[in-house]
Amino acid sequence: MEQHTRPPDPKTVAAEHIAAYRALPTKRAKYIWPLRREFARSLQDASPEFVLEVARELFYNYENPGHANSLLMFHRAAFQILGEGEIEEFGQGINSWGTVDAFARRLSGPAWLKGQISDELIHQWAHSEDRWWRRAALVSTVALNLRSKGGYGDVPRTLAVCRLLVNDRDDMVVKAMSWALRELVIHDPDAVRGFLGEHEDVLAARVKREVKNKLTTGLKNPKRRQV
Repeated sequence: MEQHTRPPDPKTVAAEHIAAYRALPTKRAKYIWPLRREFARSLQDASPEFVLEVARELFYNYENPGHANSLLMFHRAAFQILGEGEIEEFGQGINSWGTVDAFARRLSGPAWLKGQISDELIHQWAHSEDRWWRRAALVSTVALNLRSKGGYGDVPRTLAVCRLLVNDRDDMVVKAMSWALRELVIHDPDAVRGFLGEHEDVLAARVKREVKNKLTTGLKNPKRRQV
């Protein structure tokens, strides 16, 4: 009688990846990222729905949401089926600089760039009482302007989010505002100068300093020339 091997279930696949992760000699990026890329490649023949379930297992049952975010980022077919519900699902629990930026850089920003989530959703985050969702709204604009990730320079959408948060003085939001504007400089420095001038009286000093440095020197914080 012919024996049929039962295909692995999402829980088993997720557990095997975590075991490989925990077996790494050290949790440095040069070890983590090759492992995550290889994991996504190993699932290239799986359906995107199956990969999404693996990502959910990683997200809900293990301590590092980066496992799930990275799998979805590297698995093109799975990423393409993400909608607003799924994006917000994988944003649950963002509560630090690192978790927000990983979520916004790997999932929400690229999904917004590709038209999978709407401007309205990003604007809802910008109005949130939660500082981390407000930061996520700004960091999501980075994907619109980062050429290495396919960003083409989107002045209207980037500045629309910046305007919503121009009065925000939370340090995490202020730093994200600076980042969002600095990424836009390479595409349209005049638009960024105009934004700074329009909001000169309300922008945080850090934003004005770092963005003006970027406009004039190409750097956020240029070092003083040594004598």
